[in-house]
Amino acid sequence: MFLINFRIALRNLWKNKGFSLINIGGLAIGMTCCLMLLMYVGYEWSYDKQFKDIDRIYAAKLTLNVNGKLLTTDATPNKLAGAALVSLPSVETASRIAMGESTKLFGTANNNFKLTTLNVDPGFLKIFDYKFIQGNPETALSEPNSVLLTASAAKRLFGSVNVLGSSVKWDNSKILKVSAVVEDLPKNMTHQFEALQPWSFFEQEHPGEKDNGWGSITCFTLFKLKDKASFEVTDAGVRQLIKKNDKETTLQAFLFPFGKYHLYDHFENGKSAGGRIDQVRLFIFLAFCVLLIACINYMNLSTARSEKRAREVGVRKALGASRKTLIGQFVMESLVLSLIGILIAFVLLEGVLPYFNNLLDISIQINYKSPYTWVTLLSLILFTGVLAGSYPAFYLSSFTPVKVLKGFTGIGKSSLPMRKILVVVQFTISICMIVCAIVIYSQIQFMKNKPLGFNENNLVQLDLEGEWLKLQKLEIFKAELKNAGAIVSATEFASSFTQGGTITGDISWPGKAANDNSIIDYRSTGFDFVKTIGTTMVMGRDFSPKFVADTATSLLLNESAVRTMGLKNPVGSKITWGDQSLNVIGVVKDYTNEQLGAKSKPTVFYCNIAQSKVLLLRLNPDQSLSKSVQSIKDISLRLNPSYPADLQFVNQGMQQKLKTERLLSVLSNLFGCFAIFISCLGLLGLALYIAEQRSKEISIRKVLGADLKSILVLLNKDFIKLVILSNMIAIPAAYIIAVRWLQKYDYKVAMTAWPFLIALFLSVFIAILTVSFQTVKVAKANAVDALKYE
Repeated sequence: MFLINFRIALRNLWKNKGFSLINIGGLAIGMTCCLMLLMYVGYEWSYDKQFKDIDRIYAAKLTLNVNGKLLTTDATPNKLAGAALVSLPSVETASRIAMGESTKLFGTANNNFKLTTLNVDPGFLKIFDYKFIQGNPETALSEPNSVLLTASAAKRLFGSVNVLGSSVKWDNSKILKVSAVVEDLPKNMTHQFEALQPWSFFEQEHPGEKDNGWGSITCFTLFKLKDKASFEVTDAGVRQLIKKNDKETTLQAFLFPFGKYHLYDHFENGKSAGGRIDQVRLFIFLAFCVLLIACINYMNLSTARSEKRAREVGVRKALGASRKTLIGQFVMESLVLSLIGILIAFVLLEGVLPYFNNLLDISIQINYKSPYTWVTLLSLILFTGVLAGSYPAFYLSSFTPVKVLKGFTGIGKSSLPMRKILVVVQFTISICMIVCAIVIYSQIQFMKNKPLGFNENNLVQLDLEGEWLKLQKLEIFKAELKNAGAIVSATEFASSFTQGGTITGDISWPGKAANDNSIIDYRSTGFDFVKTIGTTMVMGRDFSPKFVADTATSLLLNESAVRTMGLKNPVGSKITWGDQSLNVIGVVKDYTNEQLGAKSKPTVFYCNIAQSKVLLLRLNPDQSLSKSVQSIKDISLRLNPSYPADLQFVNQGMQQKLKTERLLSVLSNLFGCFAIFISCLGLLGLALYIAEQRSKEISIRKVLGADLKSILVLLNKDFIKLVILSNMIAIPAAYIIAVRWLQKYDYKVAMTAWPFLIALFLSVFIAILTVSFQTVKVAKANAVDALKYE
């Protein structure tokens, strides 16, 4: 029976090539979109799942009580790991990771490269099972002057991965020995590095790290438990550790599964509140919607051919075929179409995957050796085939032989409401996607165009390293750049200008309440800070070399800090930081440089070049950009030859912050267009069906004198009603979705009627255009052809 149904299915597909092509095309596009989205979801879901013991690995997180509200951070005290190993027997091993992305110069006799570096405890290699090419994980980080390299880093430096025991110069100052080489890390790992160095080396370079107390949160901490069943006991123990060692603290650490670290990265009031998982869920829903639209399209097109298949069903039933047999035949046709569709989808997927990877800056490949791939494909074929074929199978097999053999009149009228419902569902989903895509695009444009509070254009940053750590040499460098006309001003800054910095709760001000434990951000700067970044002094003045006290007892506040402190006359106010009294000399306008769409954090600025890690340069606007950049590189090479100038444009860093929104916008636009296209095929199917049903009516109207315009209005108005009904359902749903998505931004675009009006106009226009192709053909048909048998 299976082979008979299979042959009949192939014969019917070949006999009706046009319908088959439209059906297969719709299913193939829907499956391609679905597979692409599911592959991206799988990529996000697979973060850190490569590690064998991922279910026993936990990251420590920290909660800070800020005026009754819990703030969650990844930073922890550096004493937490050691204390847990000693006092909690369920902890197998632990490791600290130095905070901040560190890029350091590594050199050999012939090559010098900056590598992304992590400083970790030896236990790090017991927590994560990296694939070693050379070396032993037990001893790789046992010596302070050892370094572990990835394969690509080893090739860049030495031209080979067989470099065990080789020497490499770190930061042009210390000789390190290569103790191990591991395979390159896939991009879907949280902690990325090209070189690993021991924590003991980090402490040599930062001696003050050993003296940090329990109140200093300076590193990430990871734990590996002996048994995942001991999580609750271990978590309870970790929560008590800081309090046991610091009675007055409000800090509390807790354990969070490292397997969820990437997706569940947002916390509210100490509780996990989603994060990237929300985007993953959205893409799963989007994949289902696109596939559902494709299946509905198949249902509509299949039942549109009901008149042609009705007599076939009648004859087969008259010859003794059961309804079960007919259902099996129609489902088999659907499965064959689904199989052909998935084959075409694979071809399309292989073609577009490189562009998709480039767009998202990821690396996704179809793993044909994985059983999960084939299980997913088989499930998709069965799901699509059964879902798409179920309604046509039950509908067509329900025809009564006597009625269909006498004539098709009246058959199928009861199914028309269902087909209309399916079209409404299709367009409702598509309109929702259009509205959401417009809102997302509007929010991106709003964030791009909203004044940042500083001038991001012509602003570059350069790491302070080598000769630039000598104040006298740094001043010569800045002076030469100004004389060459490359820059108009320069200042030092704590760290990368577009990244987050450090916080403290140890600042007091006049009138501060005893129970006020506000958290204040702080950043070190140099002179001419306000001028260089291109912001505005609200009151007071900037740091200046004319005032000796500026490098010792002066502070700048931003407007948010003034509001937090409640200062009426901030300039001249005395601020206590630890045991030091400082004088406020100016107030800086709030600016956004760390997170677009968010309010500025309360921040204090102090002048300390020694604690700053980057040099900010304001390029000369009267000179070409390329000439200024080349001048900086040439002068840097002459004065600091061991460290090639790696200039980073601040505006590029700010654009990178829109990556998530851009991804969502591109995918919403892309798959929204596919959804509309497939929906139009479904609408075409309904138009074909109605044209078949009303062909005699239209012919009679023409005989009685109806013109083309009136017939087109007659046929189109029913479809317009369906599309308008779709809009009535979609607009409230899209509004709720858009408002909820915008809630995560402090600064967001206002919800106006324009996205909904655009979606309404676009959906009606596309519907009219789609239906008119068929209705014009029917309206122009010769009336004699439809009435000659009457």
